[in-house]
Amino acid sequence: MSRKDALNSLFLAKTAPAPAGASPAKNPDRVRSGAIGAMGTSLQELTQGARAAAKLQEQLLTGDHVVSLDPALIDPSPIADRLSADLDPGFDELVSSIERHGQQVPILVRPSPATEGRFQIAYGRRRLRALVRLNRPVKAIVRDLSDDEVVVAQGRENLDRADLSFIEKALFAKRLEDAGYERSVIMSALSTDKSDLSRYISIARRIPEELARQIGPAAKVGRARWHALTEAIDKSKATTKVEEVVASDSFRAADSDARFNMVFTATTLSPERSTKGGAWTTPEGRRAALIERRGSHTAITFDEKRVPAFAAFVAARLDALYSEFAKDEGDQGRK
Repeated sequence: MSRKDALNSLFLAKTAPAPAGASPAKNPDRVRSGAIGAMGTSLQELTQGARAAAKLQEQLLTGDHVVSLDPALIDPSPIADRLSADLDPGFDELVSSIERHGQQVPILVRPSPATEGRFQIAYGRRRLRALVRLNRPVKAIVRDLSDDEVVVAQGRENLDRADLSFIEKALFAKRLEDAGYERSVIMSALSTDKSDLSRYISIARRIPEELARQIGPAAKVGRARWHALTEAIDKSKATTKVEEVVASDSFRAADSDARFNMVFTATTLSPERSTKGGAWTTPEGRRAALIERRGSHTAITFDEKRVPAFAAFVAARLDALYSEFAKDEGDQGRK
C-alpha cells in the first residue's frame, strides 16, 4: 500500500510625550493605530465597493435581470473550489456587511439541469451562505449556462474577488479533470497556462485529499512547500504521526497555515532520530510547549500565542537554571 493510500485510509475512517499643557491621551499608540486601522478598513471597503459596482455594471450591460430567490431552491456547484468553510476568517465580516448594507452584488445561477424549478449556483457561494444565515432571500441573475461556462464563471469569480490558495486551485483543477472537463476549459477557469496547470494537478494527485481538507486553504503556503510536503509523505513513514497531529486539540485550534506547518513538521522529522518527549501545560491548563528528543538533542518549542515572550524569559535565565540543576545533581550524588 502506498504512503498516500495509507494516509487516505487513516483520515477517511510605541508613544511620544504629550505637548505641554495638553491633556494626555489614555493611549496615544492605540489612537494612532486605531486611526490607521479605520483608514485601512475604509480603503478596503472602497475597493470592495468599486469591484461590486463594476461587476453590477457588467451584469446590467449584458442585459441580465436581478431576481429574488429563496436560497433553499439553489443547489451547490457540482465541483467544489474551496476548502474548509469553518476556516474562513472573513465570513463573519461578510455577514455583518450584508446585514448592514444589504446584498450589493447578485450571485449567478442557472436553471437546474436535473430538477425543474430549482437552480444551480455558478458563483457567489459565500454570499449565499451569508444570506442563509441571515434568513434573507438572495438576489440572483439567472442565466442559461453550459457546464463549461459554469466552471469558467466559477473560477473567474474567485480569482476576481478572493483569490484561491495554491492547494484550492490544485484540487479544483483535479476535480474538474476528474469530472471530464478539457484542460483548455480548466486553464480558462483558473486563468493559468498549460505548465502551471500540470503542476497543480500533479501535486493534487499526490496529496491525500482528506488531509488537504483537514489542513484547509493555507493561504500563505505556495507550490514549493506543498511539493515538499508531497515528497516528505512519499519518503517518510510518518502516517501515525500525521494522524496524531490531525487528531490533536492544538491542531483543531490552529489556523490553516499553522496546521500545514504542524503536518509538515511531523512528516519531515526523521523517524529514526526523533521521538516525542511530551508536552508542557501551564498551571491554567494551556498546552504551551512541545518537547521533542532528536537523537542526542532535545528541543523545546514554545507556543508564542499561548505564552508570549516566555521563550525569551527562559533563554535569559539558562545560566541560573543550569546552576540550579548542577546543585541538585551534586546534592543527589552526596546522598
